[in-house]
Amino acid sequence: MLQLICAWPGRRVFDAEILDERPGFISVIITGNKAQALFKDEPGGHRYQRIPPTEKRGRVQTSTITVAVMNPNTPTSFQIPESEIDIRASRGSGPGGQHRNKTESCITATHKPTGVTVRVDMRSQFQSRSMAVKILTARLFSENVESLRNKRDSSRRDQVGTGMRGDKVRTYRTQDDRVTDHRTGRIWKLSKWVRGEW
Repeated sequence: MLQLICAWPGRRVFDAEILDERPGFISVIITGNKAQALFKDEPGGHRYQRIPPTEKRGRVQTSTITVAVMNPNTPTSFQIPESEIDIRASRGSGPGGQHRNKTESCITATHKPTGVTVRVDMRSQFQSRSMAVKILTARLFSENVESLRNKRDSSRRDQVGTGMRGDKVRTYRTQDDRVTDHRTGRIWKLSKWVRGEW
C-alpha cells in the first residue's frame, strides 16, 4: 500500500493501491477521509505543458491524460447477476516475488451483455476477484447513470471525453507557473497548486 500526499489544503494523506498498470493505462484505488470530495472534479482531460531542458528553440511539449473517477461503493440495490460475469484468472506481475508471479492472482472480469471488462492484479486471487467485481459494478452503475443523463442531454460528452488536446478540464503550464481550470475559468500558480495552496 502506497501513501499519497495530495494537493489539498492541509496536505491530506491517502492510501493508494495500484490495481492494474499497463502502458498508457493505470487503475488506482484511493481511500481516506474526504478522498471522494477531493477527486470528484478530476474526470476529463488534463493537459500538461512544459519546455523540455533539451529544447533549444523554446518549443512547448504538450502531454494529455484522461481521467475517470468511479466509486466502488455503489448502491446495494444495483447488483450484477453472477451469471452475467465471466471471470478469468492469469498469472500476476509486478512486485510480490516469485509467489505472485507463479500464481494466478490477476483477475479479468467481463460483463457478458455489454462486454465491459475490468482487470485487477493484486497480491492474491481472492483480493483481485473481489475488487474486480466491485469495480465492474461501479463502472456499470456509472455508465447506467451516464446513459440516463445523456438521454436528457444528448450533447453531453462521456466522462473522460475524447482525449483530444482541445477536450480538457485543466491545463498545467510549467513555463508560466500556471494552472487553468477551463470549466470555472479560475487560474492558480502551479508552484502553489502542487503544495495544496489553492
